[in-house]
Amino acid sequence: MQRKAHPLWEAFSRHLESVSSADQLSDLRDEYLGRKRGLISLELKKLAVLSPEERPVAGQQLNELKQQVEQSLLKKQSQFKQQHRSERLKTEGMDVTLPGYPFPRGGIHPLRRVWEEMEEILVHMGFTVASGPEVETDYYNFEALNIPKGHPARDDQDTLYLSENLLLRTHTSPVQIRTMESQEPPIRIVVPGRVYRRDSVDATHSPMFHQMEGLVVGEEITLADLKGTLEVFFRALFSEDTLVRLRPSYFPFVEPGAEVDISCIFCRAKGCRVCKKTGWIEILGAGMVHPKVFEMVGYDPERYTGFAWGMGIDRIALLKYQVNDLRLFFENDVRFLRQF
Repeated sequence: MQRKAHPLWEAFSRHLESVSSADQLSDLRDEYLGRKRGLISLELKKLAVLSPEERPVAGQQLNELKQQVEQSLLKKQSQFKQQHRSERLKTEGMDVTLPGYPFPRGGIHPLRRVWEEMEEILVHMGFTVASGPEVETDYYNFEALNIPKGHPARDDQDTLYLSENLLLRTHTSPVQIRTMESQEPPIRIVVPGRVYRRDSVDATHSPMFHQMEGLVVGEEITLADLKGTLEVFFRALFSEDTLVRLRPSYFPFVEPGAEVDISCIFCRAKGCRVCKKTGWIEILGAGMVHPKVFEMVGYDPERYTGFAWGMGIDRIALLKYQVNDLRLFFENDVRFLRQF
């Protein structure tokens, strides 16, 4: 029996020609293809009473009929959609003088904004931006910086080790070593980047944060050059009346070392809650490059001197934008980010 000669196909074709709407087409689909009471579904159920010889032929005919009905319904549905679209285009107008829909614009993340501002100031002061790997060797992260084995900074409680000799860098100072190994003085670089410590997350700590370190090496470089550089930098970053002071401190890779404070930017050194009534805010660590560090990179410590410092970009951002919780910078809360 030919597929189109099937009585159901002839009846379906007549009904399809009389369909004039999408609703009628849906009703016709249910009438023929409905799972329980569709005419074709009922015919398929009758196959069980046929003889084994008749069943394959009749089953094939009904499956082909079902496919033909489905294709016809889809074609008719496409015609209705096209017809509906054409009618809409005829009746609906468009005012081309109306303004377009505004799209929300993103902004620079506050940490990145501070990063770029600090970097721009130092570049204008003659520094070159340097970078290096975040996965470092024990040698570059510790040993070359005069941090011997057994030093507390190497402890598992502070450092994220990947293997016995590989770790996530705890500061950007390894880039200073790599730079000095690859070029001769004079050197004037700034090294911004991500660093990692095994810290618990709270309002002032994060296992991942950002540092910006600086290094100057040359002949007759003194501690006065370090203080003058930091004064120019912080006055450009905060305000012209910002003061800088150095307090003696110890860091393995500098000698002498110093903690650097700036006059409180909130109370103008008069004393407030932020500076704990002292008028000063601790901002970074710095010092003159240790002679042993120069020896590790092949520099003559009798000829060359230099200074280095390291500061937290995140801490600068907390102060600059008067944010009291470091976690806000990493939570991607749009309500917070829209303020910058």
